[in-house]
Amino acid sequence: MTNSQDNKKVQANEDQPAIRVGFFQLFRFATCHDVLMMVIGSVCAVLHGSAQPLMLLVFGLLTDTFIEYDIELNELKDDRKECVNNTIQWKKNYTAAILDIEYEMTQFAFYYVGIGAAVFLLGYFQISLWVTAAARQIQLIRRMYFSKVMRMEIGWFDCTSVGELNTRMSDDINKINDAIADQVAIFLQRFTTFVCGFCIGFVKGWKLTLVIVAASPLIGIGAGLMALLTGMELQAYAKAGAVADEVLSSIRTVSAFGGELKEVQRYDRNLISAQRWGIRKGLIMGFFTGYMWLIIFLCYGLAFWYGSSLVVDAKEYTPGTLLQVFFGVLIAAMNLGQASPCLEAFAAGRGAATIIFETIDREPEIDCLSEAGYKLDRVKGDIEFHNVSFYYPSRPEVKVLTRFTFSGETTAFVGPSGAGKSTAIQLIQRFYDPKEGMVTLDGHDIRGLNIQWLRSLIGIVEQEPVLFATTIAENIRYGRPGVSMEGIITAAKEANAYNFIMDLPQKFDTLVGEGGGQMSGGQKQRIAIARALVRNPRILLLDMATSALDNESEAIVQEALDKVRMGRTTISIAHRLSTIKNADVIVGFEHGRAVERGKHNELLERKGVYFTLVTLQSQGDKRYLSTYRNYKDPLLEDDEPVEPAPVTRILKYNIPEWPYMLFGSFGAAINGGVNPVYSLLFSQILAVRFKKEIDGICLFFVMVGVVSFFTQMLQSYAFSKSGELLTRRLRRLGFHAMLGQEIGWFDDHRNSPGALTTRLATDASQVQGATGSQIGMIVNSLTNIGVAVLMSFYFSWKLTLLILCFLPFIALSGGFQAKMLTGFAKEDKQAMETAGRISGEALNNIRTIAGLGKERSFVDMYDAQLDAPYQAALKKANVYGACYGFAQCVVFLTNSASYRFGGYLVRQEGLHFSLVFRVISAIVTSGTALGRASSYTPDYAKAKISAARFFQLLDRVPKISVYSDKGDKWDNFQGNIDFIDCKFTYPTRPDIQVLNGLNVSVKPGQTLAFVGSSGCGKSTSVQLLERFYDPDHGKVLIDGHNSTHVNVPFLRSKIGIVSQEPILFDCSIAENIKYGNNLREIGMNEVISAAKKAQLHDFVMSLPEKYDTNVGAQGSQLSRGQKQRIAIARAIIRDPKILLLDEATSALDTESEKTVQEALDKAREGRTCIVIAHRLSTIQNSDIIAVMSRGFVIEKGAHDQLMALKGAYYKLVTTGAPIS
Repeated sequence: MTNSQDNKKVQANEDQPAIRVGFFQLFRFATCHDVLMMVIGSVCAVLHGSAQPLMLLVFGLLTDTFIEYDIELNELKDDRKECVNNTIQWKKNYTAAILDIEYEMTQFAFYYVGIGAAVFLLGYFQISLWVTAAARQIQLIRRMYFSKVMRMEIGWFDCTSVGELNTRMSDDINKINDAIADQVAIFLQRFTTFVCGFCIGFVKGWKLTLVIVAASPLIGIGAGLMALLTGMELQAYAKAGAVADEVLSSIRTVSAFGGELKEVQRYDRNLISAQRWGIRKGLIMGFFTGYMWLIIFLCYGLAFWYGSSLVVDAKEYTPGTLLQVFFGVLIAAMNLGQASPCLEAFAAGRGAATIIFETIDREPEIDCLSEAGYKLDRVKGDIEFHNVSFYYPSRPEVKVLTRFTFSGETTAFVGPSGAGKSTAIQLIQRFYDPKEGMVTLDGHDIRGLNIQWLRSLIGIVEQEPVLFATTIAENIRYGRPGVSMEGIITAAKEANAYNFIMDLPQKFDTLVGEGGGQMSGGQKQRIAIARALVRNPRILLLDMATSALDNESEAIVQEALDKVRMGRTTISIAHRLSTIKNADVIVGFEHGRAVERGKHNELLERKGVYFTLVTLQSQGDKRYLSTYRNYKDPLLEDDEPVEPAPVTRILKYNIPEWPYMLFGSFGAAINGGVNPVYSLLFSQILAVRFKKEIDGICLFFVMVGVVSFFTQMLQSYAFSKSGELLTRRLRRLGFHAMLGQEIGWFDDHRNSPGALTTRLATDASQVQGATGSQIGMIVNSLTNIGVAVLMSFYFSWKLTLLILCFLPFIALSGGFQAKMLTGFAKEDKQAMETAGRISGEALNNIRTIAGLGKERSFVDMYDAQLDAPYQAALKKANVYGACYGFAQCVVFLTNSASYRFGGYLVRQEGLHFSLVFRVISAIVTSGTALGRASSYTPDYAKAKISAARFFQLLDRVPKISVYSDKGDKWDNFQGNIDFIDCKFTYPTRPDIQVLNGLNVSVKPGQTLAFVGSSGCGKSTSVQLLERFYDPDHGKVLIDGHNSTHVNVPFLRSKIGIVSQEPILFDCSIAENIKYGNNLREIGMNEVISAAKKAQLHDFVMSLPEKYDTNVGAQGSQLSRGQKQRIAIARAIIRDPKILLLDEATSALDTESEKTVQEALDKAREGRTCIVIAHRLSTIQNSDIIAVMSRGFVIEKGAHDQLMALKGAYYKLVTTGAPIS
């Protein structure tokens, strides 16, 4: 039991923050009422804890009574005595009374029942009071935490992911709950039992107690060493984990070079050490478990041997006292062991509380709910920036705005993405405060104004407006609480939204769905504009308000915006330049500075940023922002419900290990039989009265201990071997399946390298829980109960039947308790779900809520939802309390009934009293074993879910299969490429059309160059050619074969790629170059000739270890130019027919660019080549130059033809304007 708990402890410690909250500080939110409840609960727990030792006192007396009766019966067999009227007398002259055993037993039965009833009540109160008090405190903590989070400044949210906050609100607060609820009571109760048990031992017989205590440190040593081992196993997997992480992070490179199977083998090689550790750990665990049993049995032997000499020879103890002392110490030790899991819960709770309490105590830098700050009477709406410098708190190293100054009326911001346009708008809303300089409104620094009031002046329409999951009217009303229906309708008319709303069946009462999902982009935009207008704002901020729309809705929305701009200060960010020509001032941004300002025509003459944007009608922004915004909170979709996997399928994967499982089960069966044998020996000792026989029995104890030692080792080793082999097999299969998925699957953030490596590490090892150890547990429990019942029937079938009536209760109460708790956890989850939805919606859209000043209403909504979970918790307190009380008192009732009936059998049927003890102890111990077995199920359930997640991965059929032999292959591969009307959107960003009908073709041996601004689809076209993705529409032809029908490994083997940021693996230079061809073994000569072609050879020879130099993780030991040349050599060694160069020289300085460029020109000879470039000088000698924009080609031809056209390319070349 303890070892599984220790494992968890070690794993948990690594990711827990430093604990900075004392245990009693957890109760800092308790009211007097709560404190009173907790005090009464504690008193009950302490009294309850003393019940078990009390029962021992009764038990001792009972034993003595039985033995006395037995002695008298033996006396009667003496033929000189006879029994007359219930008294034994020497014939004729001596009399003595014989015990009325049934009467005595009835007295004892009443004691037991009395203690049982008290235990039931105490157990109920101790649990229900503590759970109730905890529920009250947790409700308060939740409320305080959420309201504090809603008050935090936006910068704080940048540094803390929403997913993390949601987890904290559910899991971490639950951990605190676990630490301050029933666990405290149970800990108190067990600790009291521990103290009382030892007290009884020392009071009744200190000599024997000391002897037993002397041996107990040996048990402790075993438990301590077991805990140390788990850490080692986790480290052993780390190496294989690092391989998996490296491969998954550079999955595109692995796919491009067809290295999947090679990587699976490398991963598998690294798994061996983890497997070895696991097996070693199993063996050592088995050794220590066996060792502990051995010591325990030796203790029994020692105690009875020494104790019996005290009873028989020195006459110091009665047999009853011997038992009291022995069991007193035993129970004390057991309870100390059971109290330790509670300490874990306390530690986890303190760890969780650290972060939560720190948040509750943190004062926000910009407190949106504060009343401070003054409000201006009249607002003109002049916004000015004075020398503002700013960087985001989450990325302090990136300066976003530097010494930015600006003022104006209707202003438009333009510039490439990342230039600081949106940042400026967020500073106006005071989501952030500038690091230097200041932002002023009508000459007042906005830091001095009241925040709620300032934000109420501002209406904002974002690029992707956030709507809340209620009706349209409510969404508009968020703009200004308490606005009349007329106001809403007016705003809707102004925003050109009225007509489409009236066409909907429920008009203004239509629900917009989660995140506005039921509405089209244009409709959402117009609702958002209406929401901004209903505020009647002085300042209107439009952050690319029309970007996500098609042309028709854009015109409508644009018209709406032009209508409402009158008489307000408007600042718009745009990139469809048609929308901003009529602004008073256009400000061009670059790298956080306003580099140019003026009217449309003035700026065109300057040929700067604005000019470049106009020429290429840049779509870069849109792509950038959507990648950035589309990263919605991963937690909401993360937990897809998984059906637990059937055990049969898990066992199928474990079939090769059947001999191990057989041996393991054999060991488990013998271990199961040990418990009943122990009760047999124990009752035998009570029956005999001669020292020699007792010594014999003590020897027998030692033998049982030794057998148990070996079988424990066998069981543990066999099952850990089969389990580790299974884990390794699953990890390999899982990794193999991952590498076989198409690239689009890796784009989904749920399949990020981090998530996948964790899945390999944890899920695979949890599956073991459903096979070996589980089977061992079941076999163990079955033999335990089987042997016990058979033995008892043999000795006294009547008594056995009576006890068996109670057995289901004993076993059930254990299982029932576990069931209750999991059931409650589910209910709690459902109760928290609505509250969680509100908090999730609030945290995901915190910017919108802050902009609308709606924090307080969300806090109120959340509070209202907390009542249901609280009521559920109160109900749980009572039910759980009652169950707990019942579970605790069943044992007492069983004992009372069985001893009373035992007395009757001894008297009426002449049953020997030792048999009564034998039957009772055999069945009661096996009953508790049953309960323990049912408590092992959580690991089992976890294992089934992990397995199901794993099988989901193994069963997934990739859209583009890497491992299959299907598809066309042909011999004379030429390298003819045609893109015909390709349209494509990335699966993770379906709303953004990246390719929009791309048509372009290349003949064998030609070089095609793509030119265009970032995000126009240049790299995407290359990825379609590699078949990382397939086009949604249109087709890519290779030598006239449709790419979707071509065999993937074959196609990729003909393509070499050199990308902008080449990814190297953590191995030697030679190995990195060899990676270019994974289909055959490559000799060193080939490597050297490839290196020479790539202008790399001389540099490598100058290194001390030459080609065996390790490049470091991701190639970190080398400069960029060196990495590029290795990548080129890697591409050359493939001897590809098609060479793809994705901005291959962009990251280099001029000198290394020259070298690399020469290498590339050499490599291009006689191959079809596609170049993506942004330095025009590098592509002038290409056969075809294609200028792309918005996902299609605007003009194509050779350099001279395009220059003659005087189109976009000509402008770019002549002005020398930067493209990307």
